[in-house]
Amino acid sequence: MKHHLVKTFCAAAMLLAASAAAQAEYPERAITLVVPTAAGGGNDVLARVVGQKVGELLGQTVIVVNKPGAQGAIASDFVARQPADGYTLMLGYIGTHGINPAMQKLNYDPVKDFTPIGMVADSPTIMVVSKRIPVKDVAGLVKYGHEHPDGLNFASAGPGTAPAIAGELFNQATGLAMLDVPYKGSAPALNDTLAGVTQVMFPSLFSVYPHLKSGAIQAVAVAGSNRIAALPELPTLAEVGVAGVDVPQWYAIFAPAKVEPAVVVKLNKALNQALSDPVVATKIAEQGAEVRRSTPAELGAFVQSEAVRWKQLADKRKLAAR
Repeated sequence: MKHHLVKTFCAAAMLLAASAAAQAEYPERAITLVVPTAAGGGNDVLARVVGQKVGELLGQTVIVVNKPGAQGAIASDFVARQPADGYTLMLGYIGTHGINPAMQKLNYDPVKDFTPIGMVADSPTIMVVSKRIPVKDVAGLVKYGHEHPDGLNFASAGPGTAPAIAGELFNQATGLAMLDVPYKGSAPALNDTLAGVTQVMFPSLFSVYPHLKSGAIQAVAVAGSNRIAALPELPTLAEVGVAGVDVPQWYAIFAPAKVEPAVVVKLNKALNQALSDPVVATKIAEQGAEVRRSTPAELGAFVQSEAVRWKQLADKRKLAAR
């Protein structure tokens, strides 16, 4: 009996040692970072900036893969079903882990099916209008919209995304009936707004900031509770009399559920080190976003609170993905 216990103890010790060694060696190969939107948008740029630095810190390549569609559900569902080994990550955002789950039945649970790694950045939602229409501010847009009931539409990254929700809330608050024109991501939606195919959009500042700086598009308000440092003269919608359109956008890294704690710690440490790098922080700021670091536990608690907040708002305002 004693001999058997000794053998069992030795076997268990060997397994623990092997597990510890495997975790210590992570990562042994390239890591895939899935972006749930089309290439070229703000999410994609953010993933590439952060992914490159995280890869350098971990000594492996971080390969960015775009899986747009279904308002982020395709990418989310894909990542949730990958092995929990830390080699598949996802740049989640307010749509995939906040709005979308509150508005429709999905094949994934934003809390149960993911391991939170850490926050990445925040970026306010900005209301912009095409320079092809004679509008300079929110009051002018509302007047124009009522005078031309069939002359306004707004581009979104798809039903259930932050730009779509902001547009719908704006319609409700102003009595307008702007048509939502959905795209497979913010990049193509913004391109058509720049070209005047669509007239209005509610992108993240991260997505639209370069075009604002170049003067290619007109910002008329912040769809949030506070003015922003990057555009201090730009009023909030509430300040110009349009209440209830508060859609702050955020970005974070997730992995499939049940990733080993040691791997999570390693990834979170590399992510926060990357975000602390002045070059990375500057690149993010130049695009109109602000670095936001967190522990995995803090991100997990935040996602749970977002799920509650958006479900309550969707029920109250009768919002649903079309």
